Amino acid sequence: MSTTPAASVKAIFIKASLLIVIGCAATAAAQSNRSVYTPLGDKQCRTIRSHEAGDGGYEARCPGIAGYSLLLSEGDLRQNITVITPRGAKHSLELWDVVSGGFSSVGPKAEWRIANSAPVALILRYNANEDPEKPNKRTSYLAVAKITATEICVVEKISPGPTANEDARRTADASATKSCLKKSVKSVVKNE
Repeated sequence: MSTTPAASVKAIFIKASLLIVIGCAATAAAQSNRSVYTPLGDKQCRTIRSHEAGDGGYEARCPGIAGYSLLLSEGDLRQNITVITPRGAKHSLELWDVVSGGFSSVGPKAEWRIANSAPVALILRYNANEDPEKPNKRTSYLAVAKITATEICVVEKISPGPTANEDARRTADASATKSCLKKSVKSVVKNE
């Protein structure tokens, strides 16, 4: 069976049209996601364990959305976030291993990316001192974590730049199919 040139053009047109429709649907789905912010500050988080306990550690439970909450931990002047699901499962983001091993602190708020009233990703600012010779120089990364039924983990570390926030949101909205970042910090950076 042979096809005519007109039939071939029609088939190509139909395939191209389908790809455009699928692409627009995916873009519309990503654009329909919205951001909700929750605080990570001392006043809004409930202290669970303080530095005064003598072990040098600190933990506070911070508000989240849709039944999720965040556990802010600090030890050796490095901070981390653990996502707690509505069912109580804890997923450490291992920020001090996958983003930076330097002295660190998270930003004042968490950005949740929401689709159909459920969180699909979390964006956190992660400020790290990676140069022991310049203790006041910090690099402000954005860590993007996916939230799926089976995994919660950091999928992207975004370096500072003029489009960092937009890049983080775009990554967050497509994070469900991304792989978790592996521990990339070879060893804890000694800032002494």
